[in-house]
Amino acid sequence: MALSKHSTVGEWLADPAGRAALTDLLGQGGASVDSLEPAKGLTLGQLVSMSQGSFTDEMADALIAAVGGETAEAVGEEGVPAPTPAAFAEKTTDGRFAGKTVIVTGAGSGIGRATASRVAREGGRVIAVDISQERLDEFHAAHSGAEVVTLTADITDDAGVAEIVAAAGDRIDGLANVAGIMDDMTPVGEVTDAVWNRVFTVNVTGTMKLMRAVIPAMQRAAAGQIVNVASEAGLRGSAAGAAYTASKHAVVGLTKSSAFMYTGSGIRINAVCPGGVATNIQASFGSPLGAERVQRAMAILPGVAQAEQLAASITWLLSDDSTNVNGAILASDGGWSAA
Repeated sequence: MALSKHSTVGEWLADPAGRAALTDLLGQGGASVDSLEPAKGLTLGQLVSMSQGSFTDEMADALIAAVGGETAEAVGEEGVPAPTPAAFAEKTTDGRFAGKTVIVTGAGSGIGRATASRVAREGGRVIAVDISQERLDEFHAAHSGAEVVTLTADITDDAGVAEIVAAAGDRIDGLANVAGIMDDMTPVGEVTDAVWNRVFTVNVTGTMKLMRAVIPAMQRAAAGQIVNVASEAGLRGSAAGAAYTASKHAVVGLTKSSAFMYTGSGIRINAVCPGGVATNIQASFGSPLGAERVQRAMAILPGVAQAEQLAASITWLLSDDSTNVNGAILASDGGWSAA
């Protein structure tokens, strides 16, 4: 069968010419073909739509041309377009966040954007926070009919945190701590102070500062939901380097401690642990040992999720539907944590 956009990544990797073409393309960016193992169940066309511009239609067409594949739409025996694997179909709930104000960090892209978008489309007032004004402007334009306040702010800076809380006003019903950064996959024997400190400052200190800042408003209202985005790296040691793994374990601990401390106050605090997700968070390999170990572990991932799938988990925890859930560390990973 000729390779096309309807062929899965697994089929491309199994084909000698397809694997060679992918190896050459990824090698130009310093990446290994092994990084595609978690996405083997996706079609090439799905990779394009989920890559947020990092893998374009033109690049896919060039790959297909390089292997002499089918550039036109593949059709079945009866001339009907060949089916592709079903993608996640988001189903919103009208008015689920009506009258509520929810802060979402990292709202310019990836999981943060998908979460902010869903809250806004379900009637909530969203304080969309990101470090990129350009991404926030695009997000705001795409949700012109919703109640969205955009704010460029640094969650690691006290002044930035104060601006976020001020923008929300007296009522803060929810906080989704999504913003975070990856490390360079270095093991503890190679990690630098710069990487360690930067990852912990953003992933842990920034998360703590915003939690600390919104708690008073939630205490006054005797209600509120906080959802922290941890990671599979907060549950195991094989998902990232020492800095990122330790930082996400810290987020899990911060979540559990906070949920315990505020039990009975009307405030619920939970965390979501994603597996592989198609976002713009970039992972680099600063260590041959780290690359070899982590890429081998990534080969057993169930697959790469869409950001909207994580937003579904996060918004459920932010909503009243999760009324009896507090201190949960929810693995939203396609089953990776069950392996």
